[in-house]
Amino acid sequence: MVTNDKDSENKLRKTEEIKEGANLNENVDYDELLSAAGEFGPYQVILFFSTFPFYIFGVFSYFSQLFMTEVSPNHWCWIPELENLTDIERRTLAIPLDVDARFGYSQCKSYIANWSEILETGQTPNATWSTQACQYGWEFNSSEIPYPTISSELGWVCDKNSYQATAQSIFFTGSIVGGIVVGWVADRFGRLPAATLSNMIGCVAGILSIFAQNFIQFSLCRFIMGMSYDNCMMMTYLLVLEYVAPRYRSIITNLPFAIFYTLGATALPWIALACGHWKTISLATSIPMAITILAPFVMPESPRWLISKGRFNDAVDKVLTIARVNKKEIPSKLIEQFKKSSLNAKKEESTSILVLLKRPKLRKMFICICLEFMCCLAIFDALIRSIGGLGFDFFLSFTLVSFTELPSLVIVSFAIDITGRKGMTIIAFIICFIFCLATAFISNGLPSVLCAVVSRFAINMCANIGMQWAAEMLPTPVRGSGSSIVHIFSYIGIVISPYIVYLDNYITWLPLVVVAVIALIGLLLALALPETAGIDMPQTFDEAEELLSNQKLIDIPFLRKKENNSRNENISVRDN
Repeated sequence: MVTNDKDSENKLRKTEEIKEGANLNENVDYDELLSAAGEFGPYQVILFFSTFPFYIFGVFSYFSQLFMTEVSPNHWCWIPELENLTDIERRTLAIPLDVDARFGYSQCKSYIANWSEILETGQTPNATWSTQACQYGWEFNSSEIPYPTISSELGWVCDKNSYQATAQSIFFTGSIVGGIVVGWVADRFGRLPAATLSNMIGCVAGILSIFAQNFIQFSLCRFIMGMSYDNCMMMTYLLVLEYVAPRYRSIITNLPFAIFYTLGATALPWIALACGHWKTISLATSIPMAITILAPFVMPESPRWLISKGRFNDAVDKVLTIARVNKKEIPSKLIEQFKKSSLNAKKEESTSILVLLKRPKLRKMFICICLEFMCCLAIFDALIRSIGGLGFDFFLSFTLVSFTELPSLVIVSFAIDITGRKGMTIIAFIICFIFCLATAFISNGLPSVLCAVVSRFAINMCANIGMQWAAEMLPTPVRGSGSSIVHIFSYIGIVISPYIVYLDNYITWLPLVVVAVIALIGLLLALALPETAGIDMPQTFDEAEELLSNQKLIDIPFLRKKENNSRNENISVRDN
């Protein structure tokens, strides 16, 4: 394995030599064939933009439930006999004061009284009156969440205030099941069938959700919706990753998140407001997923996947298409050498992930990347769910925090090959740790939102580096299923994260302190992983082990390049 620039030079040189008739006995791998077809040209640009809807659907699948279940924290018992009064008058008359409550009055109890008599006599509330739990539901401050959600309709507050967290955890439990199923489909039938399947599952689940009449029904629908996340976008992510040369890998795989994912995330709050009802939100964010049924007809299957299945002629056809669109010509001798090399290559004994786990070095690496990505996503999700408690406009806060995807991922796209995956991840975890602590202890309102923005900025970088990092470390035969298992571990973190945020009901600052500790754990795990910047993705298990054998604790790509240049200069001096 070699660094990007020198590797590309070698591949181009070999291509020219074969074109001239030399090196007819040398092995030719897929990367060399791709180099001849154009490592990054019009074809890759078209493929880049074709992934746009998948990232939007990924946003819809993940975040739509937040806007369907969010409830105003400012609520009180509904008293039907007082419906002709204003909301302030109703609250003042019927709701007992509570100095320990967040808003200074009880949110779960009301006075017991003959309200018709109270209205006739003009009596004022008396602290000696008896109280009872809300009997007729609640009314909510509509200035915070100005439309009905399923939580407000079914009264998921007070003794049911954990239902939102539980429903979200069930969503990600579905993601675990979906990750296993869709990951298997991806490695058995291809990336595109897996992407289409996961999006169609999301489409059906979103439509079914509007018929939910209770918590059990809603949770079942969200479990099914969870099966679509996040393979509804990750399969096309892997597809693009396998279509570009190493030197362009970071840009082509991070920019879609920076542009498409950010666009979807910043637009979703205002789509929810425009819909004006949780059922409309569910339909508006799920029905469009059905368009992905056309994906196999307009997008290509992964050549690397085809090669891993022994379909060499199909892989060559895909590369020839790349060359035609990129206006390149692949020498016929190069194609013949590639076919011979592929047929003669050492065949992997199995494509099961169990083969990876039987190898101690690969097992350690796999466990570390799973746990590291789990930390990333647990923090990511907890920060999102903490927005409602920051004392600022919910929809604007979500937009501001989501917009951090763009600058953070632009930085990742263009700097990750300079600083390396490991170096940038460690720096980002440190920033996240500091600002999570600051958010926990700073005053509510704009200051806490700004700290949350910085924390989210940092964890965005960690999460997206982690996705690329995992795919780059795993060998081709298990890249799809292995990436899915990595994501399954992340779902375990996200299943727990709603309950981390729920700790706010006991100690206000505790959730973000827990999140900060998780950031420290993620930092330590990142130290144990190999640097993959400038390295070809391993196509076999042996190549993956070679990657681990050559790792260093500190490996910064731009310093590595300087060392190589210095070494080459010394060799040149000695030769002279």
